[in-house]
Amino acid sequence: QVQVAESGGGLVQTGGSLRLSCAASGRFDSIKAMGWYRQAPGKERELVARISSGGSTNYADSVKGRFTIARDNADNRIYLQMNSLKPEDTAVYYCNANIERVINVEGARYAKDYWGRGTLVTVSS
Repeated sequence: QVQVAESGGGLVQTGGSLRLSCAASGRFDSIKAMGWYRQAPGKERELVARISSGGSTNYADSVKGRFTIARDNADNRIYLQMNSLKPEDTAVYYCNANIERVINVEGARYAKDYWGRGTLVTVSS
């Protein structure tokens, strides 16, 4: 069974910083891309930042220059360093991991997205 769990959310003032962490655990063969998404009240879930297994990254325009995603492949973890936080960054932040398993003796692989339960980030004005 695969689990994805976030930590590090909290309350911070405008201009402050927070660091989120996400760990994937359980039985699997590899993790492909991992990323952070967020959902604010009354809005749809949106991509914040994503990182491939090779380290390539992409960011939402709204967080470029302020947020940095990093990955520790040995520990199956990703991090999101959030600086210069704004009230509009307030949301539940979810970790996503695209996890691959070998499903037969021929080596066929199956990849599936797993989500954490989310961690709340609140930025006060």
